[in-house]
Amino acid sequence: MRAVVTVIGKDNVGILHKVSGICAETGANVIEVTQSVLQDMFAMIMLVDISGLNSDFAVLVDKMNSLGNQLGLSIHTMHEDIFNSMHNI
Repeated sequence: MRAVVTVIGKDNVGILHKVSGICAETGANVIEVTQSVLQDMFAMIMLVDISGLNSDFAVLVDKMNSLGNQLGLSIHTMHEDIFNSMHNI
């Protein structure tokens, strides 16, 4: 099982470190990351393996939401099944 994490907001030092730290803390393994900085805006898409989570998926989502609120970022964590359902015709 995998999840997609998107992060958008004003660029700041340590965003990738903090997001990946939550992944490590909850047992989510980072598979792939793509990120860009457009002037002062940070954008990242992260694919994580959630098959080894040490808690419920909702805990990962809540921690990412809390980090986003703390840093003034939009962080969205979506289960791969939901992501695929939304993007299939």
